Amino acid sequence: MMNQKMKIASLGLQHVLAMYAGAVIVPLIVGAALKLTPEQLTYLVSIDIMMCGAATLLQIIKNRFFGIGLPVVLGCTFTAVGPIIAIGGQYGISSVYGAILVSGAFVFIISKFFGKLARFFPPVVTGSVVTIIGITLIPVAMNNAAGGQGAPDFGALDNIALAFCTLLFIIILYKFFTGFIRSISILLGLAAGTFAAFFMGKVDFSAIGQASILHYPKPFYFGMPTFDATAILTMILVALVSLVESTGVYYAVGDICGSQVKQEDLAKGYRAEGLAIMLGGLFNAFPYTAYSQNVGLLQLSGVRSKNVIYTMGTMLILIGFVPKIGALTTIIPSSVLGGAMIAMFGMVVASGIKMLSKIEFASQENLLIVACAIAMGMGVTAVPDLFAKLPESLKILTGNGIVAGSLTAILLNIIFNIIPSGVKLKQIQFAERKAS
Repeated sequence: MMNQKMKIASLGLQHVLAMYAGAVIVPLIVGAALKLTPEQLTYLVSIDIMMCGAATLLQIIKNRFFGIGLPVVLGCTFTAVGPIIAIGGQYGISSVYGAILVSGAFVFIISKFFGKLARFFPPVVTGSVVTIIGITLIPVAMNNAAGGQGAPDFGALDNIALAFCTLLFIIILYKFFTGFIRSISILLGLAAGTFAAFFMGKVDFSAIGQASILHYPKPFYFGMPTFDATAILTMILVALVSLVESTGVYYAVGDICGSQVKQEDLAKGYRAEGLAIMLGGLFNAFPYTAYSQNVGLLQLSGVRSKNVIYTMGTMLILIGFVPKIGALTTIIPSSVLGGAMIAMFGMVVASGIKMLSKIEFASQENLLIVACAIAMGMGVTAVPDLFAKLPESLKILTGNGIVAGSLTAILLNIIFNIIPSGVKLKQIQFAERKAS
């Protein structure tokens, strides 16, 4: 009995390690970009870890209303990083959490019908959106690699060396290892880079000393949320893209576990994600999505028990109650973080390209959708005053590169793919009726 419990605990810890880098690096990136204090950053990391655990438990506790009931792990979505930084920089952090709350409620409301809406988010749309988001994140990675925007030693050779040595270490792990070691290569790269930075005098341990041993989650820690239409629309688009990604994870885990995923199961899974996103907004954490890296671990370990994921979710919640553990991650120097970001944000772009690889590029229409969506998204990002003279009501759609690019992809997909398909279907039905 004791051996069984130890096995479950060790497998749960393995799942924690597999998703831990993704769970902590999102608040670290966002916190650095929004210039949070060490104390605020420690809270953000700790509450995010805790909410990852809570979100995962919501998903695996299946009942009449929510939860897909499969060993699915939820974590903060990388798709949201760029939009959160953009919203926080333009409208303030309170607007970020107002937008997250509304997007979570939106997901909860449409959960029953999202299967029908998914036709508006084929790979040509989701791939374009994820590619745009990934490209907009690259400057964030490069600024951190140089030491952090506004840092007195910005661009110093020791910062550049630390960043690229961290990146090189991650690449070496990918080259020479497989399975679990490869799955935690980012985490190991951050640890190795911080270790090297310590001997260079670049690690400040004061945040750990100042952090309390225990704390409790505080609703609206960063102040009452505010609601801006552009920010809300941006986060709703991010949530919809995350749902498309999660759908693939649900089917993959269902296949691994030999369980058929039905339409009703998908609706409960989406509903759990909506609740998780609202929890993120309430406690000033992040939007959540199903983590694909833990799917690989399910296949690798061969253990598909929900008890392992229950244990893992509980571990995350307990870790989240200890700010000193959260503070431990805040000592990572910006340049080390930047080195890991180059790989991670590059992977976001690569994920977008992988999604796009599923489409038929022999179709000129699909090429045009991708071309216009990415050009519009990057164009508005590079020249934010492009639509400055438009009415405020239209700026909701054009004032943000991710929104502009996403809506371009959705609209062109409707024009080139959905409308012609509907017309063709009607023609076939008419011909069949005529023949009969």
